[in-house]
Amino acid sequence: MEWPVYPDLKGQVALVTGASQGIGAAIARVLGRQGVVVGLMARSLEKLEEVAAAIRTEGGRGFPLAADVVQGEAVQAAIQEFIREVGPVTLLVNNAGITRDQVLLGLKPEDWHAVLAVDLTGAYWVTRAVLRDMLKVRRGSIVNISSVVALTGNPGQTAYAAAKAGLIGFTKSLARELASRGIRVNAIAPGYIETEMTARLSEAVRAEYQKAIPVGFFGTPDDVAQAALFLLSSASRYITGTVLNVSGGLYM
Repeated sequence: MEWPVYPDLKGQVALVTGASQGIGAAIARVLGRQGVVVGLMARSLEKLEEVAAAIRTEGGRGFPLAADVVQGEAVQAAIQEFIREVGPVTLLVNNAGITRDQVLLGLKPEDWHAVLAVDLTGAYWVTRAVLRDMLKVRRGSIVNISSVVALTGNPGQTAYAAAKAGLIGFTKSLARELASRGIRVNAIAPGYIETEMTARLSEAVRAEYQKAIPVGFFGTPDDVAQAALFLLSSASRYITGTVLNVSGGLYM
Protein backbone atom coordinates (compact mmCIF):
# COMPACT_ATOMS: atom_id res chain seq x y z
CA MET A 1 0.00 0.00 0.00
CA GLU A 2 1.31 3.44 -0.94
CA TRP A 3 1.12 5.94 1.89
CA PRO A 4 0.67 9.69 1.43
CA VAL A 5 3.02 12.01 3.29
CA TYR A 6 1.59 14.71 5.56
CA PRO A 7 4.47 17.09 6.43
CA ASP A 8 2.44 18.86 9.14
CA LEU A 9 2.45 15.70 11.27
CA LYS A 10 6.23 15.48 11.56
CA GLY A 11 7.45 16.24 15.07
CA GLN A 12 4.01 16.10 16.66
CA VAL A 13 3.26 13.81 19.61
CA ALA A 14 0.52 11.18 19.35
CA LEU A 15 -1.08 8.75 21.74
CA VAL A 16 -2.74 5.59 20.43
CA THR A 17 -4.69 3.30 22.75
CA GLY A 18 -5.16 -0.39 22.03
CA ALA A 19 -1.84 -0.10 20.22
CA SER A 20 -0.51 -3.59 20.89
CA GLN A 21 -2.14 -5.21 17.85
CA GLY A 22 -4.53 -4.88 14.93
CA ILE A 23 -5.86 -1.45 14.00
CA GLY A 24 -4.11 0.34 16.86
CA ALA A 25 -0.69 -1.08 15.96
CA ALA A 26 -1.21 -0.22 12.27
CA ILE A 27 -2.10 3.39 13.12
CA ALA A 28 0.85 3.71 15.50
CA ARG A 29 3.31 2.39 12.91
CA VAL A 30 2.12 4.65 10.11
CA LEU A 31 2.32 7.66 12.43
CA GLY A 32 5.88 6.67 13.29
CA ARG A 33 6.74 6.62 9.59
CA GLN A 34 5.35 10.16 9.31
CA GLY A 35 7.85 11.39 11.91
CA VAL A 36 5.36 11.49 14.77
CA VAL A 37 6.50 10.64 18.29
CA VAL A 38 4.06 7.89 19.27
CA GLY A 39 2.89 6.83 22.73
CA LEU A 40 1.56 3.27 22.65
CA MET A 41 -0.98 2.38 25.31
CA ALA A 42 -2.35 -1.09 26.13
CA ARG A 43 -2.25 -3.59 28.97
CA SER A 44 0.45 -5.87 27.54
CA LEU A 45 3.91 -4.32 27.86
CA GLU A 46 5.46 -7.21 25.94
CA LYS A 47 3.28 -6.65 22.87
CA LEU A 48 3.77 -2.88 23.08
CA GLU A 49 7.53 -3.38 23.09
CA GLU A 50 7.20 -5.35 19.85
CA VAL A 51 5.25 -2.52 18.19
CA ALA A 52 7.70 0.07 19.51
CA ALA A 53 10.59 -1.98 18.11
CA ALA A 54 8.89 -2.12 14.70
CA ILE A 55 8.45 1.67 14.78
CA ARG A 56 12.13 2.15 15.62
CA THR A 57 13.11 -0.21 12.79
CA GLU A 58 11.13 2.01 10.42
CA GLY A 59 12.95 5.11 11.64
CA GLY A 60 10.38 6.38 14.14
CA ARG A 61 10.06 6.82 17.89
CA GLY A 62 7.60 4.70 19.87
CA PHE A 63 7.09 4.72 23.64
CA PRO A 64 5.22 1.86 25.34
CA LEU A 65 2.77 2.93 28.06
CA ALA A 66 1.44 -0.13 29.88
CA ALA A 67 -1.91 0.94 31.34
CA ASP A 68 -5.52 -0.22 31.39
CA VAL A 69 -7.78 2.52 29.98
CA VAL A 70 -10.45 1.76 32.59
CA GLN A 71 -8.08 2.72 35.43
CA GLY A 72 -8.37 6.49 35.40
CA GLU A 73 -5.57 7.30 37.84
CA ALA A 74 -3.11 4.91 36.19
CA VAL A 75 -3.96 6.35 32.78
CA GLN A 76 -3.39 9.89 34.04
CA ALA A 77 -0.05 8.98 35.60
CA ALA A 78 1.26 7.16 32.52
CA ILE A 79 0.24 9.94 30.16
CA GLN A 80 1.69 12.70 32.33
CA GLU A 81 5.02 10.89 32.50
CA PHE A 82 4.98 10.51 28.71
CA ILE A 83 4.18 14.22 28.25
CA ARG A 84 6.99 15.25 30.60
CA GLU A 85 9.41 13.24 28.48
CA VAL A 86 8.36 14.20 24.95
CA GLY A 87 5.97 17.18 25.14
CA PRO A 88 2.21 17.78 24.82
CA VAL A 89 0.06 15.29 22.95
CA THR A 90 -1.65 16.92 19.96
CA LEU A 91 -2.82 13.75 18.21
CA LEU A 92 -5.02 11.17 19.94
CA VAL A 93 -6.50 7.91 18.69
CA ASN A 94 -8.95 6.22 21.07
CA ASN A 95 -8.87 2.69 19.71
CA ALA A 96 -8.95 0.42 22.79
CA GLY A 97 -11.90 -1.93 22.67
CA ILE A 98 -13.23 -5.33 23.65
CA THR A 99 -16.36 -7.29 22.87
CA ARG A 100 -18.41 -9.85 24.79
CA ASP A 101 -20.75 -11.24 22.15
CA GLN A 102 -23.96 -12.74 23.52
CA VAL A 103 -27.71 -12.32 23.07
CA LEU A 104 -29.06 -9.91 25.64
CA LEU A 105 -30.69 -12.48 27.93
CA GLY A 106 -27.43 -14.40 28.07
CA LEU A 107 -25.25 -11.31 28.54
CA LYS A 108 -23.92 -11.15 32.09
CA PRO A 109 -24.02 -7.75 33.83
CA GLU A 110 -20.27 -7.86 34.41
CA ASP A 111 -19.67 -8.35 30.67
CA TRP A 112 -21.99 -5.45 29.81
CA HIS A 113 -20.11 -3.18 32.22
CA ALA A 114 -16.69 -4.40 31.02
CA VAL A 115 -17.45 -3.53 27.38
CA LEU A 116 -18.77 -0.08 28.20
CA ALA A 117 -15.86 0.58 30.56
CA VAL A 118 -13.19 -0.17 27.95
CA ASP A 119 -14.89 0.93 24.73
CA LEU A 120 -16.55 4.12 25.97
CA THR A 121 -15.40 5.18 29.44
CA GLY A 122 -11.80 4.45 28.46
CA ALA A 123 -12.02 7.17 25.81
CA TYR A 124 -13.30 9.56 28.50
CA TRP A 125 -10.31 8.91 30.77
CA VAL A 126 -7.67 9.13 28.05
CA THR A 127 -9.13 12.21 26.38
CA ARG A 128 -9.35 14.07 29.69
CA ALA A 129 -5.70 13.23 30.36
CA VAL A 130 -4.44 14.92 27.17
CA LEU A 131 -7.03 17.64 26.65
CA ARG A 132 -5.67 20.30 28.99
CA ASP A 133 -2.40 20.50 27.06
CA MET A 134 -4.23 20.54 23.73
CA LEU A 135 -6.25 23.50 24.97
CA LYS A 136 -3.08 25.30 26.04
CA VAL A 137 -1.49 24.99 22.60
CA ARG A 138 -4.87 25.48 20.87
CA ARG A 139 -4.21 22.63 18.50
CA GLY A 140 -5.19 19.00 18.28
CA SER A 141 -6.90 16.21 16.38
CA ILE A 142 -8.74 13.36 18.07
CA VAL A 143 -9.91 10.24 16.24
CA ASN A 144 -12.21 7.78 17.99
CA ILE A 145 -12.45 4.28 16.54
CA SER A 146 -16.12 3.29 16.62
CA SER A 147 -17.64 0.48 14.52
CA VAL A 148 -20.07 -0.05 11.67
CA VAL A 149 -22.31 -1.92 14.15
CA ALA A 150 -22.87 1.40 15.93
CA LEU A 151 -24.69 2.46 12.77
CA THR A 152 -26.40 -0.80 11.84
CA GLY A 153 -26.79 -2.78 15.06
CA ASN A 154 -25.87 -6.45 15.16
CA PRO A 155 -27.51 -9.44 16.85
CA GLY A 156 -25.52 -10.63 19.84
CA GLN A 157 -23.59 -7.37 20.16
CA THR A 158 -25.87 -5.12 22.19
CA ALA A 159 -23.08 -4.09 24.57
CA TYR A 160 -20.50 -3.52 21.83
CA ALA A 161 -22.92 -1.62 19.58
CA ALA A 162 -24.14 0.50 22.48
CA ALA A 163 -20.61 1.42 23.53
CA LYS A 164 -19.51 2.23 19.99
CA ALA A 165 -22.67 4.25 19.34
CA GLY A 166 -21.97 6.12 22.57
CA LEU A 167 -18.51 6.88 21.22
CA ILE A 168 -20.10 8.55 18.21
CA GLY A 169 -22.21 10.75 20.48
CA PHE A 170 -19.08 11.51 22.51
CA THR A 171 -17.28 12.47 19.28
CA LYS A 172 -19.97 14.84 18.03
CA SER A 173 -20.48 16.56 21.38
CA LEU A 174 -16.75 16.99 22.00
CA ALA A 175 -16.27 18.31 18.46
CA ARG A 176 -18.77 21.08 19.19
CA GLU A 177 -17.07 21.87 22.49
CA LEU A 178 -13.59 22.16 21.03
CA ALA A 179 -13.93 23.49 17.48
CA SER A 180 -13.37 27.12 18.51
CA ARG A 181 -10.18 26.09 20.34
CA GLY A 182 -8.48 24.66 17.27
CA ILE A 183 -9.17 21.03 18.16
CA ARG A 184 -11.00 18.66 15.82
CA VAL A 185 -12.73 15.44 16.84
CA ASN A 186 -13.83 12.75 14.40
CA ALA A 187 -14.70 9.05 14.42
CA ILE A 188 -14.05 6.11 12.14
CA ALA A 189 -16.56 3.27 11.82
CA PRO A 190 -14.67 0.23 10.50
CA GLY A 191 -16.53 -2.73 9.05
CA TYR A 192 -15.11 -6.24 8.92
CA ILE A 193 -11.34 -5.89 9.27
CA GLU A 194 -8.72 -8.64 9.28
CA THR A 195 -7.81 -8.64 12.98
CA GLU A 196 -7.52 -11.21 15.76
CA MET A 197 -11.20 -10.61 16.50
CA THR A 198 -12.36 -11.57 12.99
CA ALA A 199 -9.76 -14.37 12.75
CA ARG A 200 -11.87 -16.31 15.27
CA LEU A 201 -14.76 -16.52 12.78
CA SER A 202 -15.40 -19.84 11.06
CA GLU A 203 -14.93 -20.07 7.29
CA ALA A 204 -18.68 -20.43 6.83
CA VAL A 205 -19.38 -17.28 8.83
CA ARG A 206 -16.65 -15.35 7.02
CA ALA A 207 -18.11 -16.35 3.67
CA GLU A 208 -21.57 -15.22 4.77
CA TYR A 209 -20.25 -11.86 5.98
CA GLN A 210 -18.31 -11.30 2.76
CA LYS A 211 -21.51 -11.71 0.76
CA ALA A 212 -22.94 -8.72 2.61
CA ILE A 213 -19.95 -6.48 1.77
CA PRO A 214 -20.44 -4.78 -1.61
CA VAL A 215 -16.68 -4.73 -2.39
CA GLY A 216 -16.58 -8.45 -1.57
CA PHE A 217 -13.72 -8.69 0.92
CA PHE A 218 -12.61 -7.84 4.46
CA GLY A 219 -10.53 -4.73 4.97
CA THR A 220 -7.11 -4.61 6.62
CA PRO A 221 -5.86 -2.57 9.58
CA ASP A 222 -3.95 -0.44 7.08
CA ASP A 223 -7.24 0.58 5.43
CA VAL A 224 -8.34 2.06 8.74
CA ALA A 225 -4.90 3.54 9.37
CA GLN A 226 -5.10 5.41 6.05
CA ALA A 227 -8.36 7.00 7.17
CA ALA A 228 -6.97 7.86 10.60
CA LEU A 229 -3.87 9.44 9.08
CA PHE A 230 -6.03 11.71 6.92
CA LEU A 231 -8.24 12.76 9.83
CA LEU A 232 -5.26 13.45 12.08
CA SER A 233 -3.53 15.62 9.48
CA SER A 234 -4.28 19.17 8.38
CA ALA A 235 -5.54 17.73 5.07
CA SER A 236 -8.84 17.32 6.94
CA ARG A 237 -8.72 20.76 8.63
CA TYR A 238 -12.33 21.55 7.64
CA ILE A 239 -13.70 18.25 8.96
CA THR A 240 -14.90 17.79 12.53
CA GLY A 241 -17.73 15.91 14.22
CA THR A 242 -17.98 13.43 11.37
CA VAL A 243 -18.04 9.62 11.21
CA LEU A 244 -15.94 8.18 8.41
CA ASN A 245 -17.39 4.82 7.39
CA VAL A 246 -14.61 2.39 6.38
CA SER A 247 -16.61 -0.75 5.69
CA GLY A 248 -16.40 -1.61 1.99
CA GLY A 249 -19.96 -0.38 1.53
CA LEU A 250 -21.43 -2.55 4.27
CA TYR A 251 -23.15 0.56 5.57
CA MET A 252 -24.44 3.19 3.13
